[in-house]
Amino acid sequence: MGDMQQLKEVLEEMLGEKLYQVIMSNSRDRERVIKVKVRPIMIKGVLAYQETAYRGTQVFHGNYGKEETMQRILEYMSQDFRQCEIETMEGRAIALVSKKGSVTVKRKNYPDRMKEGESSRADLSHNRVKKYLLEEGQPVPFLIDLGVQKEDGSIVKAKYDKFKQINRFLEFIDDILPTLSKGEKIHIIDFGCGKSYLTFAIYYYMKERKGLDIEITGLDLKTEVIGKCNRLAEKYGYKELRFLQGDIGSYGGTGTGQPKADMVVTLHACDTATDYALAKAVKWGARVILSVPCCQHEVNKQIDSEKLNPLLKYGLLKERAAALVTDAVRANLLEENGYDVQILEFIDMEHTPKNILIRAVRRGNGMGKETAVREMTELLHVQTTLQKLLEK
Repeated sequence: MGDMQQLKEVLEEMLGEKLYQVIMSNSRDRERVIKVKVRPIMIKGVLAYQETAYRGTQVFHGNYGKEETMQRILEYMSQDFRQCEIETMEGRAIALVSKKGSVTVKRKNYPDRMKEGESSRADLSHNRVKKYLLEEGQPVPFLIDLGVQKEDGSIVKAKYDKFKQINRFLEFIDDILPTLSKGEKIHIIDFGCGKSYLTFAIYYYMKERKGLDIEITGLDLKTEVIGKCNRLAEKYGYKELRFLQGDIGSYGGTGTGQPKADMVVTLHACDTATDYALAKAVKWGARVILSVPCCQHEVNKQIDSEKLNPLLKYGLLKERAAALVTDAVRANLLEENGYDVQILEFIDMEHTPKNILIRAVRRGNGMGKETAVREMTELLHVQTTLQKLLEK
């Protein structure tokens, strides 16, 4: 762990009551662990550190002392992650681990924080208010115009779930930014963008907050929605954000020559529209795919298995089983075409049953791996649109 000495020295200095959080990301093995967060808490008057580890769709918590927390962070960075971000009330440090194991640490101090009245201690309560990537109380023009925020930055009560959804989605994007940040313009396509809450959020976060060179195209069938979104983009001066009216199946690219997309987003595209979007993303070699499927009717009409009749004879259960089969087929086909795939929970179950997000990141070597998806679909007498499109 000699290469971690510089990070160890930083941790010794920055772990304390003024720590806001430690975030370890850019996982080397997403099947093992996706992301880990650490924050300080008080337990019976004693300072401790709460670790939150995201493994697949599960979340694990643990509380540790300073020395044990440091050791765990160093082990995570030695084995599991390539990026560690440490933020305190007085400054920020980012540690990056190269493929050869060398560690680079960059630091930035906040000398004016205390002068501006910032609290000298982080909130150490168990149930402190969550800090979102887009903060409450900080006005964001597109959130105000879309009715999520008021002029003072407070959240419209009826839109709080939408606010949380936007931030949750940005967290998924924040995790994969190292995959996209290659020093070149990043081309993003949002299929079925609708009112474009999330399209504007992507642009604002990646362009305005992270300073990345991006170009986003939003596509939707509704002409009036596209017109409104283009007017808003022009109003905010978002020169690299545009919206087009059109169909996913017939769309040919970004309009700047050969089709190109580094990231493809498709949220709640109905039924097989999701399959057309995924197929295009694969054929373009998109580095990142983010998809929240909706209204999966295709498999529900086909699925048939005598052995599964105790499940399929109930309409509601059949509908849900068909939706899960559909997304399982999609995830496996993406793996076969060279992607590392995660199935993640997008928003809480009480808000909508359509809460599955497929996040796929293209492997460096582009090689896929065989899955048993064909055996499963043959067993269930199913053939999906995505299977047909990827076979062409």
